[in-house]
Amino acid sequence: MNTLRRCLILGLATLLTIFGVISCQSHSQSQSPTSGNLTLETAGLTLEKLGSGIYGLIASTDFPAQDPNAAICNAGIVIGSDGVLVIDPFQNEALANLLFSTVEDLTDKPIKYVLNSHYHFDHTGGNSAAEAKGIPIIGRGPIREFMEDRNKQYDPNPTPPNVIVNSESKIWLGDRTVEIEEVEGHSGGTDIVAYVPDAKIMFTGDILFNQRFPYTGDGNIRKWQSTLSELRANYPDARLLPGHGPITDSSGLDTLKTYLDQLEQLALTWKENSLTQEQVLANYSQIPAAYKNYKFQGLYKDNLETAYKQITAQR
Repeated sequence: MNTLRRCLILGLATLLTIFGVISCQSHSQSQSPTSGNLTLETAGLTLEKLGSGIYGLIASTDFPAQDPNAAICNAGIVIGSDGVLVIDPFQNEALANLLFSTVEDLTDKPIKYVLNSHYHFDHTGGNSAAEAKGIPIIGRGPIREFMEDRNKQYDPNPTPPNVIVNSESKIWLGDRTVEIEEVEGHSGGTDIVAYVPDAKIMFTGDILFNQRFPYTGDGNIRKWQSTLSELRANYPDARLLPGHGPITDSSGLDTLKTYLDQLEQLALTWKENSLTQEQVLANYSQIPAAYKNYKFQGLYKDNLETAYKQITAQR
């Protein structure tokens, strides 16, 4: 994590996806991956059916990923009567093309749109493959600026979305509608979720990490808590594909909110006891028993740092 701290000092780490940062070990390798004999299995992906014509590609990779073609995030596929929406085309072109070929195995309908749930590199690095196919790429708010500025350490030639939404929107796939909703808390005003109302299925992006420690360095813990409560109230029966981790339901929202609530309470205790950040990291870095089986364990200490800065150190 020393590399992450150096990136933080340079003002970059809170601007980059955790996974690009933690995978700093080989910049040139991560930028020019080759597809070779890339398959879902070798990419660490499992295709799961979420509902009629709706699928998720679920990544099993922990970090730091040793293989640049090991998918880090999850991706989504929504098939309608006249086209397909693809959500989050992974971190590079080879993985994105694997995703597109998976769509071709599922349907003869064309891919009409690619949606980025937020700007982080592990979800947007494959945009170039969509651009090469002439597929419109959709994102939210400052995603173009963030990608062109903040992702460049890991993608010298980022491909930002060419369609920007700044309010609640709908995508029509013939007889199927996908509702796009802005949410707050994870990635500096670029987070969106995609909901398929006829199937009650939601693609949450990184607003939801399931059985994984979340990346909080770009986020706002208290806004994130509020968003999770709102999604829980508004979509109580939805089946959820998180940005990272296995498929879940509203209980996954509850679990992540409980985790963030615990971080907040810890931070308030540190504040009450006038602890320094150094004291906090020295005494609270052991992973709680409830989360000992989570992946992305390298992020727990960074979660403590975020909580300290956002809650303990605030007057």
